[in-house]
Amino acid sequence: MAGRRKGEQGDLVGLAVIALVGGGAALFRQLAIVPRATVGQCAAHPAPLFCLPRQAVLWAQYEQWFGAAALLLGLAGFVLGNRLLGIAAIAIGIAATVNYNATWGLFGAALGLWAWIGAATGRRLTTPPEPSP
Repeated sequence: MAGRRKGEQGDLVGLAVIALVGGGAALFRQLAIVPRATVGQCAAHPAPLFCLPRQAVLWAQYEQWFGAAALLLGLAGFVLGNRLLGIAAIAIGIAATVNYNATWGLFGAALGLWAWIGAATGRRLTTPPEPSP
């Protein structure tokens, strides 16, 4: 494919990763966390196996870990101008939003998008402009 720019396939893979992580987070939430029946099932002794990841996701949600991870990844991607960190920040930011950590999650996703665009266009958006003579 002679007309494609360098890294375009990586962008498509990045979009697929973002869709899979965001869709997976939304699907898990709808199947394991939202139904009221899961509360009773997880309170029973012995609890089904799906209760362990459910409890881990709820704990991470309450402690704001999804949003914090997205924000840290977004900051790192922004400062370093790294495409992979930007993609990870967007994916985790969407998962954070699904899990009610939208404040930090969306900010991290925005920084990740900024880093991704900067890396894809070959411009680091955090570099200061060159002084004119």
